[in-house]
Amino acid sequence: MKSFLSGKRICITGGSGFLGQRVVAQLTARGHGDIFVVRRPDYDLVLAEDCERLYREAKPQVLIHLAGIVGGIGANRENPGRFFYENMIMGMQLIEGARVHGVEKFVQVGTVCSYPKFTPVPFKEDDLWNGYPEETNAPYGIAKKTLLVQLQAYREQYGLNGIYLIPVNLYGPGDNFDPGSSHVIPALIKKCADAVQKGESKVEVWGTGEPTREFLYVDDAAEGIVLAAENYNGREPVNLGSGKEISIKELVQVIAKEIGFSGDIVWNSAKPDGQPRRVLDVSRAEQLLGFHARTAFVDGLRLTVEWYKTQSK
Repeated sequence: MKSFLSGKRICITGGSGFLGQRVVAQLTARGHGDIFVVRRPDYDLVLAEDCERLYREAKPQVLIHLAGIVGGIGANRENPGRFFYENMIMGMQLIEGARVHGVEKFVQVGTVCSYPKFTPVPFKEDDLWNGYPEETNAPYGIAKKTLLVQLQAYREQYGLNGIYLIPVNLYGPGDNFDPGSSHVIPALIKKCADAVQKGESKVEVWGTGEPTREFLYVDDAAEGIVLAAENYNGREPVNLGSGKEISIKELVQVIAKEIGFSGDIVWNSAKPDGQPRRVLDVSRAEQLLGFHARTAFVDGLRLTVEWYKTQSK
């Protein structure tokens, strides 16, 4: 069966980033070769004139919006205004541009941070609006969630085919390991690796270790996004995840073992835990996209650790 994307001009914002490179690779592997990768030095999507110029120059028929200003708990606490404004304005301008320029399909990648702080587990898409997000990342989560409203409104009034995906926390080789902005897995890998290298006997970790998280290997996330771009045309959001959760305490133990750190883990309970539990109901993605995560967590983590070790030599 011929894919909807066959022969289409596909534009990917954030296409040179951690997730974007995998999406480009997935598209290429499926025979979709007319791909335009948007890079920030060429287009600052916070600026309306750059978004307009992008549509004029790239002439996309399909746009996959992956670009965003993101980070872990610390980065979210330090930049709530920036994270809210830049994520909101980029998406709003790109969606409006898609309407004006007659884009056939707009794929918006959202965030699990949009879910309410105390969402029943596993998180179902229908619960997205049943409460306020966890405070440390609420501005970021609300900015992304607002783009779902815009897409649904534009679908109703203008007929824009915009879809919205909600991936859980991603990880994998090539992740961001900067301590100032990284998420939990790369942050912990770096902490444990640095401790081994320096011969330190302990590692400090934020919070209590009690919260749980779900993680999706980056290549699996890319596959889900491409499947949705090819096959899904509905107004309702779709979760992308593995459907499995792990406590932060257990996560630290697994990472320490993979790194070879045998010292003490010191929990700094004065620091925030973030959302108490986080695991998605992935049945909608299975039913509508035929998507399920292929990579076992321990296998993906081992590949990530091995990649980091080669990069840090």
